[in-house]
Amino acid sequence: MTKTILNDVYELLNSIGAVRSEGEFSTEWLGRSECYLRTLRFKGSDASVGAVAICASKLQHYGKRMLNTEQHSELGKQFLQLSEQCHKLINIKSTAEWLNVC
Repeated sequence: MTKTILNDVYELLNSIGAVRSEGEFSTEWLGRSECYLRTLRFKGSDASVGAVAICASKLQHYGKRMLNTEQHSELGKQFLQLSEQCHKLINIKSTAEWLNVC
């Protein structure tokens, strides 16, 4: 699996201690099994739109709340920026899907 937005999200969350492992990230932030990222890497596959959407939603949720705090405002901005990147990826993948169907 090539470097993706989900890798960036994982690295940030791991660096701040929000997740301790890829397995925890897969279950808590992607709504998938513990081995999800490892399997993607092994198969050379991209993450599903659903997994990216769950991650985007959670980043947006926490990002908005952190913006309202003095202590975590900058981190909130990072969360929202990553959420926006996830949403862009969702749109790209979704558009490619429905264009191929027609």
